[in-house]
Amino acid sequence: MTKPMPLDEFTRLPPMLSVECVDGLAAGIDQVAAHAAPSHRFLRYGWFAAALQAYGGAARTLTVAREGEPAAALPVTRTGPGWLGLASVPGCYWPFRSFPVCGDAGVEVGEALLARLSREANALRIGPVYDGDPGLELLRQAAAARGWAVLDRFVADSFLLDIAALQGEGTWPRNSTLRKNRFHEKHLGGHGELDWGFVSGSDWDEASFDALAEIERKSWIAARTDGSDAKFTREGHGGFWRAAAADPVVADMMWAAVLRVDGAPAAFSFDLNAGALKYAIANSYHPVFAKHSPGKLLYYRNLVRGIEDGIRTVDWGAGDSGYKQVIGAARGPAIRDWLFVRPGLPALAGRMLRGVWRRSGHQQSSVTPAEGPGSTGPHTTD
Repeated sequence: MTKPMPLDEFTRLPPMLSVECVDGLAAGIDQVAAHAAPSHRFLRYGWFAAALQAYGGAARTLTVAREGEPAAALPVTRTGPGWLGLASVPGCYWPFRSFPVCGDAGVEVGEALLARLSREANALRIGPVYDGDPGLELLRQAAAARGWAVLDRFVADSFLLDIAALQGEGTWPRNSTLRKNRFHEKHLGGHGELDWGFVSGSDWDEASFDALAEIERKSWIAARTDGSDAKFTREGHGGFWRAAAADPVVADMMWAAVLRVDGAPAAFSFDLNAGALKYAIANSYHPVFAKHSPGKLLYYRNLVRGIEDGIRTVDWGAGDSGYKQVIGAARGPAIRDWLFVRPGLPALAGRMLRGVWRRSGHQQSSVTPAEGPGSTGPHTTD
């Protein structure tokens, strides 16, 4: 009888890879997103379709299959003057702009993506996105092996609230904080009956979005800006979120805490819940209630509810670091914008312009960012 060959003598063959590029958004995006890191599972077909509907553009999708199963899906749209051959990842900046990759995708998947991308564009923009983003890191590793130029510019620092760590130090939120909040709630109640509610999943309808938009139209956003950065108004980004809610998986992740006073919308906090991670996207309130801190009261209620639902980390993105640090948030990974420029003359030009691209960003703080769990995203505009 022939003696079986020991397993350690077998040669492991590399996985069979295939790359497909199709016009439009590929159906395989959802399959990849389902096997991505929990923090990135909102990057679905419906997410990108909502972005194209709200912001325009025509997409093509590059899909890398490994042994016949999609491992990465990269939607791209043309951007800038046509002669430059620039492409970007479509999407929304909240919480970040990236693309889905399976959690176990290796560098060979990134190399296959870049090889096909070089036939589609001279350069790819990805971001703003967090340091450590799975799609970003996959492309960075592949670019280093394939001679692509990689340019980055700093956008902002992020802030993360590690609820699990704070609870490990003692009761959180502190009882003293909750007592102060109850005191403010009592005085806020002098304006009328208070109703604290939550919206998610199948609750999303036009009336729900209209309530958030109504609050924004009465807030500082309308008073101090042109309103284009509002998340839910028709003049702002309302079209995106309404379209994104058409995907039931994304709708289940979309979460709003809403305060009504005598039935009228008075304050909201809007998040995207991705497993144990909560992305804090936007919050606003009617200024007539400002002295009673309705936003703070609502968000603490939101955090308590999140803890009950298994939330362990809150990503507050960038900006307004003062109140975030008061609550307990710490500096997290940096948010950057990236350009991947294909080998040859484009890469040479890219390296020559690296300084120009970097200076077009913001000045990075000299404070070393803390390590943050997971990849989260910016609350910035382009």
